[in-house]
Amino acid sequence: MIPQLNQQNQASLGNVNQAHLMALSQQGNDTLSYAALMEQATAQGAMQQVAGENNLQVPKVNFYPSRHPDPQKARKKDIKQAYKLLTPSKRGLLNPVRWVFGRKYRYNKQSSVCVVDGCDCATLIQYDNLYAKICDEDTGRSLWEMYWQNPVTGEPEAFVALEKVTSGRKMRGTYCPEHMHLYHLLVKWEAEEDRIREANPKRLRDRVKQGVSIVTVPVSAVAKKDPTPTMLKKYEPFFAELEKDSRKTKGINVNHYTNPVTGENDITTVSFDLRIFQHELALEQQATPAFQALVQQQVAQVVNQNPLDQESVGVGE
Repeated sequence: MIPQLNQQNQASLGNVNQAHLMALSQQGNDTLSYAALMEQATAQGAMQQVAGENNLQVPKVNFYPSRHPDPQKARKKDIKQAYKLLTPSKRGLLNPVRWVFGRKYRYNKQSSVCVVDGCDCATLIQYDNLYAKICDEDTGRSLWEMYWQNPVTGEPEAFVALEKVTSGRKMRGTYCPEHMHLYHLLVKWEAEEDRIREANPKRLRDRVKQGVSIVTVPVSAVAKKDPTPTMLKKYEPFFAELEKDSRKTKGINVNHYTNPVTGENDITTVSFDLRIFQHELALEQQATPAFQALVQQQVAQVVNQNPLDQESVGVGE
């Protein structure tokens, strides 16, 4: 029983069905929702598909969530596993390059290379920008918007990985889409851990003893004014779904035209391309190589188990 459990823990989320992902979301880490698991599974499947179509070397991220019955302990296990999977790859202790040239890390070369698996992210973006398709399940913002764009200018800018994942010196490399999404989840998990730690009454008493005062600010004092007209607010759920789906398919395009003077959004257009929908649907309906191999294996087993039946059928014909 133990070897089977270990194999299950090493399963890839990209190869499991939706029912299995739903079961995983109902146990273990309570901050790891079904939508987050779907994004991680979609990222794994999309990267493998792009790698197969364009002959790219894209390693797999073997992240599998903890099933511990205690949600807090499960989250801590997921955090520990994420740190292990996101740590930059190092050279062997006996590798002369590490000691002669001081190159401790294997893929610390340039900003377009993943520091974990060496994936060429620039080439991957040219074929299909998966960063723009993988979104946060709460805000709907894509990894491209959150990590690959300059927050001031909005220009594309590669995310720079850190030596100790969330701390340490800056490296020259970045994270591939799969590792980038796992890093995003790690940041959210640690933020939840900090929130629980700060809400602890003992922590509040310690802060008061240190002379830190706690002031409650009304939400109305910090809320920003929404420029959206009241008549258009009923369409917000519709546009939220459009924005979310447009990151997963090229058949939906939502364009915003901002006012050059005020910076507000003046015109918004939505377009649906049926040709792209039909092309993407045809690709989804194609049997994957893994499914074809499974069918061939089952046919071979039937033939090997009933050789006499095969001969009799051949004679009858």
